[in-house]
Amino acid sequence: MTALAQEHLDRGIELKSAGQYDEAIAEIKAVLELDPMCAEAHRQLGLVYGFTGLLEQAVQELMEAIALDGGNTHARNDLALTYTMLGMMDEAKAQFEAVLIIDPENLVAKRNMEFL
Repeated sequence: MTALAQEHLDRGIELKSAGQYDEAIAEIKAVLELDPMCAEAHRQLGLVYGFTGLLEQAVQELMEAIALDGGNTHARNDLALTYTMLGMMDEAKAQFEAVLIIDPENLVAKRNMEFL
């Protein structure tokens, strides 16, 4: 990732954390213009979409993050939680199980599997 793309990503994450979602989306999309294969930018965009209730777009972005980095347990947990919000429990369980294959001690996946 270029330094400029990293700057946009860092700003996007800060804005997301501050609840400034429109500005965060703009920064994260700037990353994807520079580096469309940036899995973390897709993940962060998915999170922002989820926070704003755009759950279908969130799923698409999180799936893209996983397609680019299949071992990304954060993206898989985020996708599983989004599936849970959509009532897609089988899909959520499959993602949590995938996390536990990668990281058998992953607390997020272990904790959430108890509820599914």
